[in-house]
Amino acid sequence: MPKIIDAKVIVTSPGRNFVTLKIITEDGVYGLGDATLNGRELSVASYLQDHVVPCLIGRDAHRIEDIWQYLYKGAYWRRGPVTMSAIAAVDTALWDIKGKLAGLPVYQLLGGASRESVMVYGHANGASIEDTVAVALDYQRQGYKAIRIQCGVPGMASTYGVSKDKYFYEPADADLPTENVWNTSKYLRVVPELFKAAREALGWDVHLLHDIHHRLTPIEAGRLGKDMEQYRPFWLEDATPAENQEAFKLIRQHTTTPLAVGEIFNSIHDCRELIENQLIDYIRATVVHAGGISHLRKIANLADLYQVRTGCHGATDLSPVCMAAALHFDLSVPNFGVQEYMRHTPETDAVFPHAYTFADGAMHPGEAPGLGVDIDEDLAAQYEYNRAFLPVNRLEDGTMFNW
Repeated sequence: MPKIIDAKVIVTSPGRNFVTLKIITEDGVYGLGDATLNGRELSVASYLQDHVVPCLIGRDAHRIEDIWQYLYKGAYWRRGPVTMSAIAAVDTALWDIKGKLAGLPVYQLLGGASRESVMVYGHANGASIEDTVAVALDYQRQGYKAIRIQCGVPGMASTYGVSKDKYFYEPADADLPTENVWNTSKYLRVVPELFKAAREALGWDVHLLHDIHHRLTPIEAGRLGKDMEQYRPFWLEDATPAENQEAFKLIRQHTTTPLAVGEIFNSIHDCRELIENQLIDYIRATVVHAGGISHLRKIANLADLYQVRTGCHGATDLSPVCMAAALHFDLSVPNFGVQEYMRHTPETDAVFPHAYTFADGAMHPGEAPGLGVDIDEDLAAQYEYNRAFLPVNRLEDGTMFNW
């Protein structure tokens, strides 16, 4: 058996913070797992270093499912973003090891490819509708077949999804949380106009997506979905907070616009009712926050029974290790929908050299054994951790709100 003899947690910040777990076997083969939890990175680093790593030493690296169950059931305190991100890092690293030992890319171990490549979507944003459409046209020229569009809202100083750099968006932007201000009625007026302008400029052969970021009540989301139907969005994402899964029943009663949710989900229990009651069309749980490749496959299998497709989160707070893992998962599952793709900075790509590629609006994880991603530890050590929080949100009267 490939016995685990060491594991270490690597924290680096080549433009933003990443937490990486490296598991090493007695024959020198190692695997990498992403453990980044945006804005709470050191919590997962400590969980791994202080509580998980000692439990891994001496175990058989091939026993992926048994180790997953050991870390989930054995901790007693189940679920939650810190626990599940830590378990995800272990699980992903073990799949990386298994692939390297087999001499195969991970997707081959998951049953092989279900498609030739993975359709991804890019992020087009701008201060105005015109700015956003201009960026979306550039994405279309680059070959993207799916584009998320977000624009500034008149009368609001800042808007989720809109950044100074139209191609790199990093919301964790300050040593203490930035406070944003929100007005729902102003937002609801501008989004249909954005989609109208985008359809006129880009045509109907490109998929257009939009992220609401948990900011509407179910009835407000139903109203927006109905207003948007004529523009055929690919999806509306995170229409309302999903702690109450039944809230999506009300949205479904009022619109046929496809719904996506789940980037902050940690387990199958967060989305079971949404899937079984067919209240969503895309499940956005991702490798690093939902327990790794093993658990995400279980979510996808459940979703497939109800014709719900995957649409994994893929923002820049997921390292190239997670991006690669997502692509192997995407390539293998039969009910794949789309993969979010926010490009990393050159500094990040240098720390995490990888085999995955992008061409014509799609990606492929490559044929390297395992995940096809490595880490340059010497280079990583040059980028020290830099505390950075996600923003918080308030209504115009000062009431705390969903960011």
